[in-house]
Amino acid sequence: MMRTLVSAAVACVVAAGAAQGADLLDVYRAAQGADAVYAAARAAWSAGQEKLPQGLSGLLPSATLSASTQNNDRELRFRAPTSTTSSAQFNSNSLSLSVTQPLYRPQNVAVYEQAKTQVTQSDAVFAQAAQDLILRVAQAYFDVLLAQVNVELAGAQKTAIGEQLAQAKRNFEVGTATITDTHDAQARFDLATSQEISALNDLEIKRRALEQIIARPAPALATVDLKRFRLIAPEPNNMEAWAKEAWAANLQVKVAEASLAFASQEVERNRAGHRPTLDAFATYSDSGSGSGIQGGSGVDTTSKVIGLQLAVPLYQGGSVNSRVREALANEDKARQDLENARRSAELSVRQAFLGVTGGIAQVNALGAAVISSQSSVDSTRLGLEVGVRTQVDVLNAQQQLFSARRDRAQSHYVYLLSLLRLKAAVGRLAEDDLAQINQWLDKQ
Repeated sequence: MMRTLVSAAVACVVAAGAAQGADLLDVYRAAQGADAVYAAARAAWSAGQEKLPQGLSGLLPSATLSASTQNNDRELRFRAPTSTTSSAQFNSNSLSLSVTQPLYRPQNVAVYEQAKTQVTQSDAVFAQAAQDLILRVAQAYFDVLLAQVNVELAGAQKTAIGEQLAQAKRNFEVGTATITDTHDAQARFDLATSQEISALNDLEIKRRALEQIIARPAPALATVDLKRFRLIAPEPNNMEAWAKEAWAANLQVKVAEASLAFASQEVERNRAGHRPTLDAFATYSDSGSGSGIQGGSGVDTTSKVIGLQLAVPLYQGGSVNSRVREALANEDKARQDLENARRSAELSVRQAFLGVTGGIAQVNALGAAVISSQSSVDSTRLGLEVGVRTQVDVLNAQQQLFSARRDRAQSHYVYLLSLLRLKAAVGRLAEDDLAQINQWLDKQ
């Protein structure tokens, strides 16, 4: 039963690889509209853009319109024994319009500058999320391709070992081989079956990871076409030049720079708590009231006021000084975070650069290793036929060939991801970089 399920799963993998597949750009564009992480980043960016009008509002005039109406029921009682009690019912209405224009509010100016910094930071965070989406899509895409290769190689290895097992059994029956060869081949066949099952499970997991990003069943994927595949060296081919660019252009560095700028502006905002404020204001009010005296008449009042209001803080219990000290400490923290971000960016760009340059050498070396391993298998089989090689030698040679083929496929995907990570480390990763890699894929 298990062998039937495994065979059916392998057949599905082969059929998926043979069908026309979605390429890297297809998957990326699907992820742009479906990935929850990217959608959350886009919503956070939209929220961040609102910081600017909020900060600007503290420098613009504010107007308030208020109105009221009330019913009055008044009763007058005099203490003189001969006096009478009188009562009156009347309405009172009022309408007031107040306008205030800040003239000198250094704290509001600091808040506006902080708002501009927050918008800049939100732009950098969203750009980083866009780059992260590209990397996550590419990682999930190539993980599926590598898992498919592992399934195909595991199946081919099991088939080859199965043939050797059948041959070992025949040779034992006719007396040209020992039972040890049969047992060794059987053990390797059982191990290959286990490895195939593990590879199928891994493929299923990798496909589910891709489905999490695109929010739909994973399609058949276009594979790397070795005839189109090109090994491209970094431009410029100088690690120090890339490291220098990452020091300033890395998006995480830009986010940290904005955090430092915000922290510095926070210091100024709190220091402004010691400074006076000056506002211009104007008020227009219109009110009316009925008479509360028998035989009297109501009163209507109109008032127009314009003036300046100065407020000078004298003492606030030491809270302003405490907030300044707190802001200075946070500024120092932001400065250290920026230094760490720059060092991390430099490390990332160096790792990616070595991943590209080393990947080129590794792809070439493993390509040669596959050719050599295939030659080794052919010569070992010939040696077995003439009696100078054993069944174990053939199995070892086959194992080496399949390992070399798997490592070569993995080296291709590691190299491609390193190319993308190198661009991301300097803040230049874009859809065009995916389009370049997409040219090396075969949808058939």
